[in-house]
Amino acid sequence: MSVPTITHPVPYYSQWESASWVPDFLSGTKDAADDPLWQKSGAGSPQEYAFWAPRMCGVACLRMALDFWRHPVPPSVPLVRELCEAGAYVREGNTVKGLIYQPFADHVQARWGLEARSAPDLSAERLPEIIASGRLAMLSVHNTIRTPQAEPPSKGGHLVLAIGVSEEGVMLHNPSGLPDLSQEAATVSWGRLDHFFAGRGVILGD
Repeated sequence: MSVPTITHPVPYYSQWESASWVPDFLSGTKDAADDPLWQKSGAGSPQEYAFWAPRMCGVACLRMALDFWRHPVPPSVPLVRELCEAGAYVREGNTVKGLIYQPFADHVQARWGLEARSAPDLSAERLPEIIASGRLAMLSVHNTIRTPQAEPPSKGGHLVLAIGVSEEGVMLHNPSGLPDLSQEAATVSWGRLDHFFAGRGVILGD
């Protein structure tokens, strides 16, 4: 498909406060509770932060969108609590069901007045039109998209924010991306995107 290059200047947020430590958090060589910036998350303890940080990809995407459209950006863990109350996350002991798109979208619309639409059938072919209209798209992809040459075992389960498109592919802000490789405005080719993308997400607009 013929795609003009469009990139929105969206600020980047990691789901961990120390974005440069992401490789160590992912490998287990460092524990999220030892993140020196954990208090910036608004968590009540390092343990609360460590529980939520690996699960906050959707929160990071929302914080990026809020910043882009010049809304106040809440700290991540209070935002998680808010989304739990809204039914967008359901915690049962040490497991979490979420992000649940419809209650998430409903809360975003009610709280910030943004367009937010659950898109259970979202094709990659729609992304150029979405980006060209000034909107952003949260995409459900497999988390191995941080190294897009890898072959994922499945599709979906992790949220990234599509901030741009080009003939070559889609530009993603990945909350669990690798520094200087796949965190900010990382291009994933259209062909490779299909290996990771589950065809669902949330469309956001101002």
